[in-house]
Amino acid sequence: MSRPSRPPSSSTTPYITTDTGNLVSRACSINGSKNIVLAGKSILRHGCVVRGDLRRAGAAPGGAKEGGSVVIAIGRYCDVGEGVVLRPCYKTYKGVFSYYPMKIGDHVSIGAGSVVEAASIGTGVEIGKGCIIGPLAILKDYSRIADGAVVGSGTIVPSLTEWAGSPARPVGQLPESTPELVETRAKTAYARFQPE
Repeated sequence: MSRPSRPPSSSTTPYITTDTGNLVSRACSINGSKNIVLAGKSILRHGCVVRGDLRRAGAAPGGAKEGGSVVIAIGRYCDVGEGVVLRPCYKTYKGVFSYYPMKIGDHVSIGAGSVVEAASIGTGVEIGKGCIIGPLAILKDYSRIADGAVVGSGTIVPSLTEWAGSPARPVGQLPESTPELVETRAKTAYARFQPE
């Protein structure tokens, strides 16, 4: 994770600004920060939990090879809501329990209170409030998950589709203009963000 660009002027500052422009709430719980990559200009809000300490069995603590220790990678202009839990997906294969890295693309928003264990979240994905994204799920670019939806383990959500319900099912197609709208919305949200 990026280091703060400068010491905060006051210990009561609610957010830390990193050298790449990330805004990280002091009320976040970030475990295994050496295994977490924030690309820049993302917001991690109050109470979110990022579990970079959960790694594949046998992974070297410092990463034996370049990139080998990244557990959670978060792209640019992402907004992780209050109380969100991000933890790597897992499965048991040939009797061995193991964690697998999570990759989150650019311009992703995750609503408050959601629990995410996906293998991959593409660029421009919008996850609503109170959602559960199961282990090994793949959310492709510019898909949308409605508030309260439960996306089951191993589910693949196609691009430009909207899913809702428990278990989540496709409920509609998104317009072809979605990529431009999502990118603009993500950049505007970052520019207008005011730490409380």
